[in-house]
Amino acid sequence: MSMPAAQQDAHSGNPLPLAGIRVLDLTRALAGPFCTMILADLGADVIKVEPSPDGDMIRTWGPFDHGVSAYYLSTNRNKRGIALDFRHPQGVPLLARLAAKSDVLVENFKPGAMEGMGLDYEGLSAVNPRLVYAGITGFGRTGPAGHWPGFDQIAQGYSGLMSLTGMSETGPTRVGVAIGDLTAGMWAAIGVLAAVIARAASGRGQRVETSLLASLVGLLSVQGQRYLSLNEIPRPTGNTHPVIAPYGAFETKDGPLNVAPATPDMWLKLCGLLELEHLTTNPRFIDNAARMQHRDELKSIMEAKLKLRTRREWSESILALGIPAGPINNLADVFADPQVQHCRLVEEVAHPLLGKLKQLANPVSMDSLAGGCVRTPPPLLGEHTCEVLADYGLAEGEIESLLGKGVVLQNPLHTRIRQHLDEHAPHPSGACNQ
Repeated sequence: MSMPAAQQDAHSGNPLPLAGIRVLDLTRALAGPFCTMILADLGADVIKVEPSPDGDMIRTWGPFDHGVSAYYLSTNRNKRGIALDFRHPQGVPLLARLAAKSDVLVENFKPGAMEGMGLDYEGLSAVNPRLVYAGITGFGRTGPAGHWPGFDQIAQGYSGLMSLTGMSETGPTRVGVAIGDLTAGMWAAIGVLAAVIARAASGRGQRVETSLLASLVGLLSVQGQRYLSLNEIPRPTGNTHPVIAPYGAFETKDGPLNVAPATPDMWLKLCGLLELEHLTTNPRFIDNAARMQHRDELKSIMEAKLKLRTRREWSESILALGIPAGPINNLADVFADPQVQHCRLVEEVAHPLLGKLKQLANPVSMDSLAGGCVRTPPPLLGEHTCEVLADYGLAEGEIESLLGKGVVLQNPLHTRIRQHLDEHAPHPSGACNQ
């Protein structure tokens, strides 16, 4: 049987890293879909299962591009989509049949929901011992907070991450993206990959778990170790480095600039560039400890010079001295930046409703992804129901019966689009093509 085009690199035609791995995606909102999109980018055949008739709740979240949720567009590319009525008596049994023929199942329901539906790990793995079963929760599957719903900002605060972010004047501040959801999805994808590799040796799958809380505590890094080793509780330091001065954001003629002269030699070079050589012998700035004590005064002195030129001009001059520096860009700056464009961090794909759709690229570069990672657009609700069920081995007559009973839904727009594109090779008659 030939490999689907979606599991081949567009440049070389070679198999993608996860080609042949089938993922049953029962996730919704953000953390789970981000996990499965990572797997899909790497070539897994991800089957996104959405509840009919309305689909993933994220489809209702704005902002909207011609009626299509930008949230949904951001986390669901490279997947095939089916729509299923979870409440229909035949709905959950059908999911169990699909799980029996899947390599990976990913879910992010509240703890106990999968067990309540009869889709628990123990039952599914008894039928399919090779199944890798990944779950993402808000605060863990068990424990005092295990029943809490998983919302990103709640987890940001609970994990301590917010206590490290913001200015001393503002207090704790959330990160500008749903960092708990996104990192939970990344950790879950890493766990799935490890379990798939382990299965190659053992022949058995396993349960993989993470949570928004665990993912963020796992990112506390040196600040977490600072508390564990020294019992120090870090406070928000805004855009300044907690232990190095000067190091942080400074105003220029046209906006803020990050400058990081992290070594004594860099400090001396920066003073020369700014014509502030006298600071190098001033007792208030003689070494890093002194500069830390007088960092606000030092910032004012430096900014008086930096405001004479633009961010770009200063970046080029400072970088020429071997000192790390760069502008603080808004998103218009980012996507117009020649380095971002050179690194192909945005790719384009044809969407059946929106036409040319730009997408953030997967940041991992690999030889087997030379053709790019964005291969197919986020699916319409129920776009691939018939072809997916056929791929799982269901006969056409059974698929027709499931459609007729409302157990599953096939998107009619997708059918018309396919018939138009394949007008010279029409599909056989049947329920999936009506």
